[in-house]
Amino acid sequence: MKKRVCGAGVVLGVLVTFGALPAQASSAAPPGPRQSGHVLPLGPSGLTETRTTTTLQPGVTLTRIVRGEDAPALSWTVEVSIPGGATSPDPDAPPAVLKDEASAKELAARLEQHGFPARAEEVVTPKAADYAGGTLGWRVRVGSFGSQSAATAERTRLRSAGYTGSAVYTGWDGDSSARGPWHVDVLTIDPHRFHGGLEASYGPDLESRETTSRLSQAAGATAAVNAGFFVLDPAAGAPGDPAGVGVYDGRLLSEPVSGRPSLVVHDNGRGTEIARLTWQGRVTGRGASLGLSGINRVPGLIRNCGGNPGDLPTSAPLHDVTCTNPDELVAFTTDFGSSTPQGPGLEAVLDAHHRVVELRSPRGGPLPSGGSSVQATGRRVAELTGLARAGGHLSVTTTLRDRQGHRVSPSPSTDIVNAGPELLRDGRVHVTPATDGMVHPGDPSWYYGWVHKRNPRTLAGVDAAGRTVLVTADGRSTAALGLSIAEGAEVAKALGLRDAVNLDGGGSTTMVADGKVLNAPSDATGERPVGDALLILPHRH
Repeated sequence: MKKRVCGAGVVLGVLVTFGALPAQASSAAPPGPRQSGHVLPLGPSGLTETRTTTTLQPGVTLTRIVRGEDAPALSWTVEVSIPGGATSPDPDAPPAVLKDEASAKELAARLEQHGFPARAEEVVTPKAADYAGGTLGWRVRVGSFGSQSAATAERTRLRSAGYTGSAVYTGWDGDSSARGPWHVDVLTIDPHRFHGGLEASYGPDLESRETTSRLSQAAGATAAVNAGFFVLDPAAGAPGDPAGVGVYDGRLLSEPVSGRPSLVVHDNGRGTEIARLTWQGRVTGRGASLGLSGINRVPGLIRNCGGNPGDLPTSAPLHDVTCTNPDELVAFTTDFGSSTPQGPGLEAVLDAHHRVVELRSPRGGPLPSGGSSVQATGRRVAELTGLARAGGHLSVTTTLRDRQGHRVSPSPSTDIVNAGPELLRDGRVHVTPATDGMVHPGDPSWYYGWVHKRNPRTLAGVDAAGRTVLVTADGRSTAALGLSIAEGAEVAKALGLRDAVNLDGGGSTTMVADGKVLNAPSDATGERPVGDALLILPHRH
């Protein structure tokens, strides 16, 4: 874990109000998100919007934006899971939130017969840069209630009648008619005045999750936000392991999901960019070499997919899916954890000088100080057996490449965290859910819940002046609606970003400043432990 120095306090605050009064920006406001005439494009025009800007340390400002605080409460409803109807293209498919029109109307009619006030509704989603949008499918809802408790009571009554569903707040739908409220926090790092550090940290090791506030506290950070996607379920790999690229202090410790976007932080935020990266890795010994499948992850489990030919069900990116492959060669460093993953196969254990000190089967166990290992499963076991011998040497090399195929060589002051989808490119909205695996073939319900509907979000990017901007938006409550992915792109544009990307969101969305969690994390248990975080430090590392 990176060691850091403690630091700085609040020095300035500015309140700006939009909506009921003409939009005015105080001349005392430090450079940061656009203020004059650039209210957030959320809900109808004319909503009240307030902004409070505070300087956390030289070159770092925090802007807290509240829009539509006085919005009247919307209704709750019950969304009922739809089985395949008699005319469905797939009558045997499991129940889902979205189905075809005929199946939805068939269920709504059956619910009406059982005394439930049901309605079938078409769900239309916006077009994206690589996705046509249009009708996602049809949903079925029952009733309109003034409180969550009333909707939950109706859900219980539906379950007693043999139906499944969930109580949902209609403000989370993503409709443009919603009037809020929205709570958005924005950290802006100005490289011309910033003398601190901006770095990514994963905690003591990759396989252990830590809260953003804990990572911030341990590093003495001024502020922090959660960063990339990570493994949450042990069935999908090692919890905490980045589900995509992870470069820390210039070292590639987790391979990319092929071609997905990432946030690249050069020289403590003095050269932030969005990049789409691929990689190649090889292990060489005894005059021959083998291609690697991954770095610091459980062999056979590829979270978010986007790996190698032979992965199932796909070698293309597929978000929130764990692809599998029984035949893999995965390299490990001591950054992974106290022990490498255990299981059938072979592991060549290397000391700090890349000498093979042990060949163990089954694989799994501690590594020597400064050492590493290579694990083989399935058909790759024979390959590693032919390459590695006790006392011999193995070298592991990895190469990152950009979209043009050019080699990327991170410096020790470069950190990269995984992300997706892309939101802005060259100042224009450029949302890429299909390219980045957020369009699930045959499963529109996933897109509906993750992309179309409002959720807590964490966004990041860079503006035309080279300032790094980190954004969190609270959601999944009646006090803060959250953002759809399309709304996230529009918010990033309104804040003046030139290039922007979506980071991990939902229950992971967290912003910390001066040691305190500023936002309202949406998990019922409170702040969620995450895989890594972006830390703003009072001094360069």
